[in-house]
Amino acid sequence: MPTRRAEYGRPDHFVLHLSDTHLLPRYGRLYGRVDPSITVRRILAELDATGTRPEALIFTGDLADHGDAAAYRTLRAIVEPVADRMGAQVIWCMGNHDRREVFRQELLGQVGNARPVDRVDDVNGLRVITLDTTVPGEHWGHVTGDQLDWLAEELAVDAPHGTLLAMHHPPLPTIQDLATLVELREQAGLAEVLEGSDVRQILAGHLHFSTAGTFAGIPVSVASATCYTQDLTAAPRSTRPQDAAQSYNLVHVWGDVVLNSVVPVTGAPALSWTSAEESEEILAEHGVVVPAAGSAAEPTRPDAVDTELQAMTSPITLPRLPD
Repeated sequence: MPTRRAEYGRPDHFVLHLSDTHLLPRYGRLYGRVDPSITVRRILAELDATGTRPEALIFTGDLADHGDAAAYRTLRAIVEPVADRMGAQVIWCMGNHDRREVFRQELLGQVGNARPVDRVDDVNGLRVITLDTTVPGEHWGHVTGDQLDWLAEELAVDAPHGTLLAMHHPPLPTIQDLATLVELREQAGLAEVLEGSDVRQILAGHLHFSTAGTFAGIPVSVASATCYTQDLTAAPRSTRPQDAAQSYNLVHVWGDVVLNSVVPVTGAPALSWTSAEESEEILAEHGVVVPAAGSAAEPTRPDAVDTELQAMTSPITLPRLPD
């Protein structure tokens, strides 16, 4: 049987995107009912059990519901042991519920101060820039001129494998009217900085539901919350938070291609099961090979159509005009 290479090989990079954990100090409940730590523990325990090995865990803000030090310590205690076993970096991003001083102290081990928490992390050649879109004391977002200058300087040199930009407030329209009160304001300056850059994708949160769009020609992926979500079946122009539909995203990168897969946190029974070993056997039976990460595409033999197309598009040498 002839061998066929899959259209895409193994991804060059794999990270997890989680958002809006909204952790509270011990025994705290959101809306008096929801313990936000339970879902985070469940997600990481299930990932750890499967042997999943992401290169980084990226959290796009609203990590602690009131910016409490105890909540940040709880989050670290849940996340860091699992990340260590996975061999994954942990990348924290500020949200409007977070407090810069406490965030720096508890999550980054820095002296607390009120400056924006803008950072750059290298994930095996993939640059991850976290941009602090928060405004202290407010729930809407904004990026200052100084931050835009800093971002432009960072993006002036391309990263080996491109850049992911992580931020809390998504630079997208919203389908919920009330969300316009807490949207990212004055987005034109950010668009100007990002246009033509090596940013492959923008990762965001804040909305408490999964959505996607484009900004300055760049794909934007919004991860839903792990704590509670917005019920989008509610009446138009209304909001209805629900203790359901929590999820997170798998992010796979193939060069310029970034794939986001939403993983709902559910306990649904499996209908069937094909193991990794069985999958390999089935692919082998069909002569399909999945190339390793970074493998160059197999050259193809030009056919008559390719030859004709090349002749049609090749430069034409014009005869020299007489003097």
